[in-house]
Amino acid sequence: MNFQVGDVLSPRYDMVLVAMSYVISVLGSFAALAHTQHLYRRDGSINTSMAIGAAVALGGVGVWSMHFIGMMGYRLPLPVQYDGLLTLLSLLAAMVIAGIALLLAGRGGQFNKPGWLAASILAGVGVCVMHYMGMYAMNLRADMSLDTGVVLLSFAIAVTASAAALWLAFHVRRFWHRVVASLVMGLAVCAMHYTGMQAAEFICVASTSEPLWAIGGIYLPPMVFSVVGVVLVYLLWNVLAPQETAPARKRTARGAMGTQHSVL
Repeated sequence: MNFQVGDVLSPRYDMVLVAMSYVISVLGSFAALAHTQHLYRRDGSINTSMAIGAAVALGGVGVWSMHFIGMMGYRLPLPVQYDGLLTLLSLLAAMVIAGIALLLAGRGGQFNKPGWLAASILAGVGVCVMHYMGMYAMNLRADMSLDTGVVLLSFAIAVTASAAALWLAFHVRRFWHRVVASLVMGLAVCAMHYTGMQAAEFICVASTSEPLWAIGGIYLPPMVFSVVGVVLVYLLWNVLAPQETAPARKRTARGAMGTQHSVL
């Protein structure tokens, strides 16, 4: 189809990718909840491995991967590539801000309301920055304009979703409770994303400049799913490892005490 300069492009959604974006967000949220339980050690110090895992799970998988898969499901009638640098920056922003927000909300190993409120606003701003940076990473023969009212609505949803996610991260302990919480968190993240997408209008232009590093093509979806799958497997291994090694340390300690007793 030929488009003239000034034509408004009508998007459609690939519902399979929309559904997959929700599934990925739920899995990332579940992994983040599991990591948050081990975020601090008993002495109040930060467990670096768990902190990084929680940031990657929540920001990298639960938010950013959901966003990028949702972007691939947002189909415009013109070829779309993505600016690799902006895409990478949006990923880093999502993970770093998620990590800082989790540490603020649970500072010193104790959930605190002032830190939670500050973290919710910070995370909401971060999610919006990541989302709209990711949208501006789209490269096609069109200019994007945003509806300010819908953008503000998406920000309100982002702050609310962040507040709910951070509260759940420090209050949910049972397995089935984490499952339900993950379903809710995934729904909240998707609500923000697809509300943000409604704010965009793409108007056809004569031409656009190519980014220095462009990503796209038919291999992009399987590549993204493969990377996300590997990351989720690693996160699962990471969060299960402490639960397996801790009892072993206790048995070793008891064994050592028994040995000392027999010597005495």
